[in-house]
Amino acid sequence: MTYEASETTAAPAVGLGHRMRWNKVPEVTVYFWIIKVLCTTVGETAADLLNEKAGLGLTGVSVLMSALLAVVLVAQFRTRTYRAGVYWLAVALISVVGTLISDNLTDNMGVPLATSTTVFAVALAVVFAVWYRRERTLSIHHVDTMSRESFYWLAVLFTFALGTAAGDLVSERMNLGYWLSAALFALAIAAVAVAHFALGLNAVWSFWIAYILTRPLGASIGDYLSQPSADGGLGLGTVVTSALFLMVILGLVVYLSATRRDVIDPERNARQMTA
Repeated sequence: MTYEASETTAAPAVGLGHRMRWNKVPEVTVYFWIIKVLCTTVGETAADLLNEKAGLGLTGVSVLMSALLAVVLVAQFRTRTYRAGVYWLAVALISVVGTLISDNLTDNMGVPLATSTTVFAVALAVVFAVWYRRERTLSIHHVDTMSRESFYWLAVLFTFALGTAAGDLVSERMNLGYWLSAALFALAIAAVAVAHFALGLNAVWSFWIAYILTRPLGASIGDYLSQPSADGGLGLGTVVTSALFLMVILGLVVYLSATRRDVIDPERNARQMTA
């Protein structure tokens, strides 16, 4: 459902617990999941591209992308309502940073993937526990205070880091190759959907589990498209793959900005009960 909203240019400061009228994240539609997977693919290919071409090294690229993410998140927090362009730019950058965090632990510090996967899973569980203890909800339909938005973006960061580490761990242990790995994670997401719609799995947990699984799905797709054919890929390269997906993301974001098809209806939001 589309809900037209207006926003003044100069937004007043919002306190941590002050309730805003507008939700700061998009409605979960098919557009949401398509852009999310595309962003995770870009996170994988762009991280590889920057690491290979920028000449800054893994640490230098991590610092640069973290600084860019911080700037975009400041812009995101200063908006009074969901803005598709700012929001999805933040997601794209956080996907790169999440990938780089995992890669730094594995490649620079020699942390085993099993260890980093466990650490990120525990960190994410702690974020959820503190978030729920403070706010009594984990629903993305109620990201309408600065406190909830802070928890939301911290959770998103750890989902990307966890998805990267867990995806690499599964691919390494099972040695399935890019295409079969993508199929495996797609089936896992489909299983979550069936559990939610047919078996009554809690909507909030269904969302976050699927959100985590889209990270290794997108990474597997990105690797399949970008890696050389000798390694099991299509050989498009990181430049072409990143550019292709970024253009699709841009087109979808422009469409959503114009139509506002993914804006959560605040009236329904106020009535909705969450688990």
